[in-house]
Amino acid sequence: MNVDEINSKLSRLEELHADFERGFPGLYEEVDRETLFERVKRLYALSREKLEIATSLYRELASIGGRTEEMAKELYRNEHQMKFRLEELLSVLARDGDYEARVKLKSSLERLVQFHRVYDYAIRKALSELGSEVEGLSLVTGAENMKKVPSGIMDKLAKVEELERELKVMRRFLFRLYTHPGDLHKVEEALKAWHAQGLLWVEARNVEKLSGVQNADEILEGLTLIGVVEKRMRGGEGVYRHRGFSSD
Repeated sequence: MNVDEINSKLSRLEELHADFERGFPGLYEEVDRETLFERVKRLYALSREKLEIATSLYRELASIGGRTEEMAKELYRNEHQMKFRLEELLSVLARDGDYEARVKLKSSLERLVQFHRVYDYAIRKALSELGSEVEGLSLVTGAENMKKVPSGIMDKLAKVEELERELKVMRRFLFRLYTHPGDLHKVEEALKAWHAQGLLWVEARNVEKLSGVQNADEILEGLTLIGVVEKRMRGGEGVYRHRGFSSD
């Protein structure tokens, strides 16, 4: 694993993200449909390049495990979501501007703006933490070959990082449970509803769509920790299954 190459990709991603953030406020301005289309296309081009780099980083860093893998996955997940939402907006803008298209455009744009409220922070946080993680690993390994780290040390570090991750997940879960107790029931029922429709493993965004609960993954992760829900990874995304679901 080439640490210099990874740092180069992180730097490039930071540059692209800064460029993306400079262009995003233009979507809030009052512009005609054609101008908006061009601005979204430019953002989409940046998003595609960002996702390519994030995907490459996730593939390279996933084998390390622990916090490094978690941050790489978070980076990939958010870039994938942004690309998806921009694609949705582009598909609407490509249609004729009749009444139905204008309604869909407003709805799609609102979803994009809503997601962007957490996107910028999540990307900057992931890039910052990944930079620190890679720097720390390079010091441990002599910045030449990460595979030379004694397995015992890496195992212990991974366990500590996993405990820290679980603690953060549980803190977010308990906060949601305290401030919005009804969300827990909505998320569980939405997950079961997807199961009833024949979908055994469900992505968090599908649960969010059906339940109307934002950031449903925080609740799903908490339910996973306490054993109510099962989780597995599929294509870099977490999918969930309620243990208490019965088709009877």
